[in-house]
Amino acid sequence: MAEQQISLPAKLLNGGIAGLIGVTCVFPIDLAKTRLQNQQNGQRLYSSMSDCLIKTIRSEGYFGMYRGAAVNLTLVTPEKAIKLAANDFFRYQLSKDGQKLTLFKEMLAGCGAGTCQVIVTTPMEMLKIQLQDAGRIAAQKKIQAQLSAQGGAQPAMEAPAAPRPTATQLTRDLLRSRGIAGLYKGLGATLLRDVPFSIVYFPLFANLNQLGRPASGEKSPFYVSFLAGCVAGSAAAVAVNPCDVVKTRLQSLQRGVNEDTYTGFLDCARKILRHEGPAAFLKGAYCRALVIAPLFGIAQVVYFLGIAESLLGLLPGPQL
Repeated sequence: MAEQQISLPAKLLNGGIAGLIGVTCVFPIDLAKTRLQNQQNGQRLYSSMSDCLIKTIRSEGYFGMYRGAAVNLTLVTPEKAIKLAANDFFRYQLSKDGQKLTLFKEMLAGCGAGTCQVIVTTPMEMLKIQLQDAGRIAAQKKIQAQLSAQGGAQPAMEAPAAPRPTATQLTRDLLRSRGIAGLYKGLGATLLRDVPFSIVYFPLFANLNQLGRPASGEKSPFYVSFLAGCVAGSAAAVAVNPCDVVKTRLQSLQRGVNEDTYTGFLDCARKILRHEGPAAFLKGAYCRALVIAPLFGIAQVVYFLGIAESLLGLLPGPQL
């Protein structure tokens, strides 16, 4: 029984460790994804992921690529912990009859996991997007000012650059102006992204990981778990990218010059389709795949190696 007693905290800790490692490795690509998804046809600053990262380093320095990382690193532990542990919990509940989980039940468990995680994911993404996109908005304003000057407009004294917002300031402002609902703007879009993602990801991972399991019934080798996590993560990320584009636009509080504003999910989707075409729904898709693949590959390796079980085993405590 001791193993059952320690399994839940171990799963939570494994999810947290995996999230911290993964976010640190792939955050610059995630920043590029946000900026590529937010730019509209009339105000294109970046032509590709590499172009975005190079321009970000030139204008904001190396650490400019990590704007918003503190929010992610703070909240990714509970987010990944909830996602992975919830999926295990629902799989366990759905397999109590002793029969092997059907594909439908695997998808149902993934749906439950995706629904649970948005409690943390929505405010985390809300704050992260404002911080990640601040550099793009500032660059647009600078270019607009230069174009106005070249057009013969009366040159005005250059205003000092506005200080970049912090996560604490953004949280305080949102709570003061909109209440707790301000942090949960885009909740519906987040659900429409994360629930289908988990429905695709968890069953696909479980079945791919099963293919590499030895006949003896032991755990799959770590490289199989890593590759299964990468493939399943990439496939799920690309599948839900249209919802991710809409979610990113809805959660961006500041707009560039002449950029559309949106009143809700359907309004945003209609305007993107009308003004930018169907291809706009795939903006940042390859960036998102590059983010999610190693993120979930690392997560599954940490999870299945049982790093937390080893750490918790070193801690003194009562034997149950």
